[in-house]
Amino acid sequence: MNLVDYSSSIWSIAPAALALILAIATRKVLFSLGVGILVGAFMLAPEFMGGFAYLKNITVGLVYSEGKWSLGKLQIIIFLLLLGIFTSLLTYSGSNQAFANWARKHIKNRRGAKLLTACLVFVTFIDDYFHSLAVGAIARPVTDKFKVSRAKLAYILDSTAAPMCVLMPVSSWGASIIATIGGLLVTYNITEYTAMSAFISMSAMNLYAIFALLLVFFVSYSSFDIGSMARFERSAQTSEHHTQDEVVESKGRVYALIVPILVLMVTTVSSMIYTGAQALDTFSLLGAFENTNVNLSLVIGGSAGVVAVILCTLGLIDLANYPKAIWSGCKSMFGAIAILALAWLISSVVKDMHTGDYLSTLVAGNIDPAFLPAILFVLATVMAFATGTSWGTFGIMLPIAAGMAINVDTGLLIPCMSAVMAGAVCGDHCSPISDTTILSSTGAQCNHIDHVTSQLPYALLVATAAIVGYLVVGFTESALFGFIATGMMMLVLILLSRKSVK
Repeated sequence: MNLVDYSSSIWSIAPAALALILAIATRKVLFSLGVGILVGAFMLAPEFMGGFAYLKNITVGLVYSEGKWSLGKLQIIIFLLLLGIFTSLLTYSGSNQAFANWARKHIKNRRGAKLLTACLVFVTFIDDYFHSLAVGAIARPVTDKFKVSRAKLAYILDSTAAPMCVLMPVSSWGASIIATIGGLLVTYNITEYTAMSAFISMSAMNLYAIFALLLVFFVSYSSFDIGSMARFERSAQTSEHHTQDEVVESKGRVYALIVPILVLMVTTVSSMIYTGAQALDTFSLLGAFENTNVNLSLVIGGSAGVVAVILCTLGLIDLANYPKAIWSGCKSMFGAIAILALAWLISSVVKDMHTGDYLSTLVAGNIDPAFLPAILFVLATVMAFATGTSWGTFGIMLPIAAGMAINVDTGLLIPCMSAVMAGAVCGDHCSPISDTTILSSTGAQCNHIDHVTSQLPYALLVATAAIVGYLVVGFTESALFGFIATGMMMLVLILLSRKSVK
């Protein structure tokens, strides 16, 4: 099918911009995504039947393209359904309540509940999808008991997921980025770094990810509530849902929660290592993660988790209630699956509109090379925000950043690529059509737009500080100076925000 070329036109951003504006204005994500997809389809194929043919092609393309089946997205949907069943069975068995009762005895206050949620990322950093959904299921009954808003829970989930994954080499994100870096180093004949050493250096300069994590722990410890988050927290502390102080008796058992979660985690990680090892002649842990099939591993882990939770809840759930629990779990995921499917479709539209190509040309021209890291951070943020994908932004922007740095100043290679990584995560955090943002809302069972609007002030605070840090990095080529500058700017912004709230 011949499509209209918008690669050099500002109209390339129209579908994504329309979807974003409508999502924020109407708070109806499905409607907004649908409008963006339809507008993009008929812009790309102006003829009436052409637009419908294009919609059919991109829909079929989610599972079948270039003459072969592509099961990755289907596997994510299966994993979501499995996790819905997993959490529903835990709820029906009373195990969530039992864990909440246990946590009430051992976690004494709201601060402990929030810090527990934040710290779980050090166990589940292997994949952002896994983290957002699994930790949401674990932490939600505890944070509910201590009157923590669902918006705060969603923020903690989202702002620990991608930032930790992007910093860790032994994660689905890290392995993908390392593979991309390795190709760029070969392309430009750079022997100063190995792919791993370049990734570690880039992680040290990933100012947004580092300080987003630090801010999560600060917010969890100090109850630093700004923007709409303050309203959601006040509401949570006064609502009936969060004010039942007595311990509710439950026939559930804590082991029926802990054992299935451990099975889920261990099986998922083992499957990632196993599926990655199949592509290697000589086994290495990093090599396994570079070549792993993340989606298949999630399905395997999710299936094992469901089997484990069924075995652990025998006697805790009446046999007649198992079908009800399974159907209830599936239904709880239908909304998230619908949003994800439309987000995937609009990503196809954005790709065919060449939105990323157009945005990348905005920095072309004569500029001081020292400004490049800050400019690339902003551009990657805008691109990830508009497209809803940090991985897509990596794919487009890392080669652009490397090419620009090589052409103007090789000393800026690591800072420029690091700025792209940071901006991609930042834009992903701010975007209502991001997979991770959607799944964090799902894991917390929080209204999606409530999560987006309450997280945005925190993301913008860190982004502002990171821009200052990348300006310093650009002029000094020092990760340490950039880190210090970002930290100082963060402190100033926090103090100003506290004063404003008071």
